[in-house]
Amino acid sequence: MSVSLIILAAGQGSRMQSDLPKVLHPLGATPLVLHALRAGRVLDPEHVIVVVGHGGAAVAKVIAAEDDRVQIVTQTEQLGTAHAVEQARAALDGVGGDVVVLYGDTPFIRAETLQAMQAARAVHDVVVLGFEAADPGRYGRLVAQGDALERIVEFKDATAAERAISLCNSGVICADRATLFDLIAAVGNDNAAGEYYLTDIVALARERGLSAGVVRCDEAETLGINTRTELAEAETRFQARMRAEALENGVTLSAPETVYFAQDTYLGRDAVVEQFVVFGPGVTVESGATVRAFSHLEGCHVSRGAVVGPYARLRPGAELAEDVRIGNFVEVKNAQIDEGAKVNHLSYVGDATIGPRANLGAGTVTCNYDGVFKHRTEIGEGAFIGSSTMLVAPVRVGAQALIGSGSVITSDVPDEALALGRGRQETKPGLGKRLMDRLRAAKAAQAKG
Repeated sequence: MSVSLIILAAGQGSRMQSDLPKVLHPLGATPLVLHALRAGRVLDPEHVIVVVGHGGAAVAKVIAAEDDRVQIVTQTEQLGTAHAVEQARAALDGVGGDVVVLYGDTPFIRAETLQAMQAARAVHDVVVLGFEAADPGRYGRLVAQGDALERIVEFKDATAAERAISLCNSGVICADRATLFDLIAAVGNDNAAGEYYLTDIVALARERGLSAGVVRCDEAETLGINTRTELAEAETRFQARMRAEALENGVTLSAPETVYFAQDTYLGRDAVVEQFVVFGPGVTVESGATVRAFSHLEGCHVSRGAVVGPYARLRPGAELAEDVRIGNFVEVKNAQIDEGAKVNHLSYVGDATIGPRANLGAGTVTCNYDGVFKHRTEIGEGAFIGSSTMLVAPVRVGAQALIGSGSVITSDVPDEALALGRGRQETKPGLGKRLMDRLRAAKAAQAKG
């Protein structure tokens, strides 16, 4: 059966005390709303609708960068969750199959849980995701007999007996599209908040002789984020989960509690990650590679046997082939470093191609930016670049070429050539001592005066 997703992301999130829409705050270096979007992909949805409101243009931009097939609809007034889902009606007009409603501020829903909800639709017309809460607090309560759900009661409207129930509502719902929107059309706002609650569709379904069921999940999956404190707690939970998964998958973490992951970080088996390493989005580290302490990686690929760091920075577009060495205080951006090449010390390599087994000495810089445009540097196989060399792009250094230390290279260097580009050294015998004596005397006179 086909499935569509509706992700609710219209709330202002005033408790975050931020100009940034709540669903764009990052968790694991990824905006919250993208966690929900990526979780829903396990269902292979034919249509995805994101309902935006506060900061809608910014949210839509982030969504489009992730997946330009997602449809954006706007909830101009925040009148409740049923009203928010109603905004997606036109976008799904004539679409068959089920609809799953997710929330842009609830990032921990597991794929297995969503699959269980879809499977439960074989038995029930409406399926709700619930959890046993350690502290039910102000959650809505699920009044159920086994897996059969009778109704959902919001905390504000619950009796004392209903508030004693520990089975709580996550807000995640799965139902046939036509059934869902028929029920939403009948939802009223006669409640303490004066809002149109999506949860009211359960009681309406039962009144019409339809069945409702509950699928249970761990409470941690339903964690919603409304404050900075909750975001920090969620980050702690997220990092703990990612570290545990890495260790279980055969990755060595020298000090797990000091390594920070992004949502999409991939580390191959037998990769080694030392202390205080930070992974931004889009990092793949293959089996057998080593990332040494205090390095920062994002948007890059590190191949088998490569060593990065310590104190290295790999920026988007850095592509490291097998057995590459990137050393301390080296930055690489938008550059291909081919097999066995070495950039070991205090260098910047940007917009460049470094050939196999080339060696860049300490302090080498590819001068890639002229103030308006970026230009590329090409270094051939086995070339040796002396320390403190400036390569002013666009420029090509040929295979097996040698560049003398301290050079500024502005023209192409042929294969196997030696290039020097520095001022002539002049030596004045005795002048150094005379200058220092003069300076010391001036300093002594200044001190007396």
